[in-house]
Amino acid sequence: MKKKLALALSLSVLLGACAGGMGMQGSGGMSNPMVGGAPMYPTKDIIDNAVNSKDHTTLVAAVKAAGLVDTLKGPGPFTVFAPTNAAFAALPAGTVDTLLKPENKGTLTTVLTYHVVPGKLDAKALMGLIAQGGGRAMLKTASGGTLTATTNGSMVMITDAKGGTATVTTADVYQSNGVIHVVNKVLLPG
Repeated sequence: MKKKLALALSLSVLLGACAGGMGMQGSGGMSNPMVGGAPMYPTKDIIDNAVNSKDHTTLVAAVKAAGLVDTLKGPGPFTVFAPTNAAFAALPAGTVDTLLKPENKGTLTTVLTYHVVPGKLDAKALMGLIAQGGGRAMLKTASGGTLTATTNGSMVMITDAKGGTATVTTADVYQSNGVIHVVNKVLLPG
């Protein structure tokens, strides 16, 4: 009983942090956060917002190279864990250049769609899944892989198939066709 109460209290603290500190939109009338120095508009789709973020130019270039623009402009809904330019830069030297080559389009597509979960999982929904899963939520990606969502204190962590862990640095960037959560690492499929 005490363990469940402690989990419920930590979840309510985390949800409060997500709602208050990370721009959760809703009844409070708060607007979406700025991402990469640009306002994110909930009336625009994922691509139309992402192209304005100076922190996501590598991601946008990769989405274009993979031919996923039309998909991510589609109705969705999608939940996208969006790595920053710094996350891509942290990959081994030459990785991004190699992935962007036309002959590697299939691999690039798999990596990018591994960051996309069908459906709209905002912070509240994600935390609900983590609570239902006893502290972890298994998320099926558009590529067919699995991501694991957990918490570490007040932070949501996303672990990939290779054991790498990204932190959600900005949650609940609402889009007309889903939601983006900015992450600090590129997630890699198995």
